[in-house]
Amino acid sequence: MKKHPIVRGVVSVAATLASLSGGLLALSSTPASAAVTKTTVTIAESPSTPPNYIFPFMSLAYFSVVNINQFQELMFRPLYYFGKDKTPNLTPARSLAKTPVYSNGNKTVTITLKTYKWSDGEKVTATDFMFWMNMMHADKATWAGYVPGGLSIPDDITAISSKSPTSIQMTLNNAYNPDWYTYNELSQVTPLPLAWTKTSTSAAAGSGGCAKAAWGAGDKACTAVYKYLSKEAGYNPTTPQATNNALPTYATNPLWQVVDGPWKLSKFNATGTDVMVANPTYSGPVKPTIKTVEFKPFTTDTAEFNALVSGSIDDGYLPIQDLTKGTSTPLKLGPNNPRLAKKFNMAIAYPWSINYFPLNFNSSGDTGNAGPIFKQLYFRQALQYLVNQPLYISRLAKGYGVGTYGPVPVEPPNPFASSYEKKNPYTYNPSKAKALLKSHGWSVKPNGVDTCVKPGTGMGECGATIKKGAKLTFTMPYASGVTVLTDTINAEKASWASAGIKIAVTPESFNSVLGGATPCPTTTCSWEMANWGGGWLFAPDYYPTGEDIFAKGAGSNSGSYETATSTALIQKTDFTNTKLTKYENYLAKNLPVVWQPNTLGGVGEVIKGLKVPAASPLENITPVTWRW
Repeated sequence: MKKHPIVRGVVSVAATLASLSGGLLALSSTPASAAVTKTTVTIAESPSTPPNYIFPFMSLAYFSVVNINQFQELMFRPLYYFGKDKTPNLTPARSLAKTPVYSNGNKTVTITLKTYKWSDGEKVTATDFMFWMNMMHADKATWAGYVPGGLSIPDDITAISSKSPTSIQMTLNNAYNPDWYTYNELSQVTPLPLAWTKTSTSAAAGSGGCAKAAWGAGDKACTAVYKYLSKEAGYNPTTPQATNNALPTYATNPLWQVVDGPWKLSKFNATGTDVMVANPTYSGPVKPTIKTVEFKPFTTDTAEFNALVSGSIDDGYLPIQDLTKGTSTPLKLGPNNPRLAKKFNMAIAYPWSINYFPLNFNSSGDTGNAGPIFKQLYFRQALQYLVNQPLYISRLAKGYGVGTYGPVPVEPPNPFASSYEKKNPYTYNPSKAKALLKSHGWSVKPNGVDTCVKPGTGMGECGATIKKGAKLTFTMPYASGVTVLTDTINAEKASWASAGIKIAVTPESFNSVLGGATPCPTTTCSWEMANWGGGWLFAPDYYPTGEDIFAKGAGSNSGSYETATSTALIQKTDFTNTKLTKYENYLAKNLPVVWQPNTLGGVGEVIKGLKVPAASPLENITPVTWRW
């Protein structure tokens, strides 16, 4: 999912992912010597990234770590929960269902639900699972995790039957890699309560007909239910860029009070302040001892740091500019900030993510030249050669980060990253960048603006549909409020300008940048570049095969990148338990996006006396397990 810029911290995938723990470091808080009776925890939100969507069926505009891992999942539990200890592994104990069983040559999947209850007294049953699946069947195009072409739920399912209220059997259209199917397909499912199956506020629960419809037979009913629920959540599919005006109603709307997770929302406002209270009927194996969790919004990382210093928050982060210098490989912390050392302990983990920003291959910007220019590999190579990732990590992030050189994380240590990707195919080289542009028909003007002087598709020419006189000048909004991100973007802007590539950067909120960077099926939208500061966290696609972000037509393929080769390589990893090497090496070289340094942005700070588990590479917030 789209990651915000602050970290909160033939062998099966399930087995090999366990090796991730070698690259993580977590310093859990030391309990205070005296007994603590506090029942409230105050948590800092990342600057300019408050949660802004509550319904756990969402488009790319709302598909973020903040909304899913740090907001929705606290109230509405997914079918399968991921993030075990220091790894992104499946966590059976916190899942609503037992580990799925594959049979019939991996074409049949059997799911057995555990005993969980909704806060209105209803049990979590196969009907709630069917509610989600039927909505997927009817409204798949609005789900950010959907990938067209038959390689995604619901298209890869031919039948679903309920053997009992707790047993579900799915028949698939092909034999799939079981690890991929569990980690990237079933991981997307969140059972929905019968109380939501309605089309108006006054309608009776269950009257909408979506949950109890047979597989594939309830599209009309489910679309009507989806329209009602998305409207109540503040989203109108016909005007996807409209501001969400329903935020102040989240804590009072009876719909969102029906939960099966450990928390219920008691306060929420448009600025991002939200308060959750413990759900007394929570059925999970670990019960909350903390009764109230308050999330506080901040507009800048400086304001958040000042709140730490004043002691007004219990869990926050130390911005990079306030850190002492550390090292990136292996990740090692320097001493804590002297203004915080007496009150707080640090916690840190490399996120299970890659960082990048997309180029809109279908952009109609710059009088129609932007999209055709972005489609030229030589131009993308020139951009990438001008990004000095090691320098930015060392100088701007004080060593707290790791380079992104392809579609698979190189840290934390894992069995998937290839040697080719780790070596960085595009090390910083301004001379190569300028030479590429000159050899493809551009008049290069350092610190000016390059111009196409040789249009056409032949050798030494600019490329298909690029007009004579086209200029290398573009616009890129970026997420405001994080100093290390702003510094990195300004450094990149100067580097690109040295080769005559002029990029106008403008600060906006994280939610604004993400909401604007949606895929364009044709050349009908004008956005050119967008940097929300965090690229992609591999969730709910925990196995890093990339179909959600790089497959043709995928709901989270912001820039609409596609090639026949990438499509074939992605499909091979999904159908068979093959290594990711060919796939990742191709995309590392072909540059579907501009790879960015994966700087941590901040290091977790936990007040002494609060016991918190090791930092999660999935950036989950799990106060149900926290103890004073």
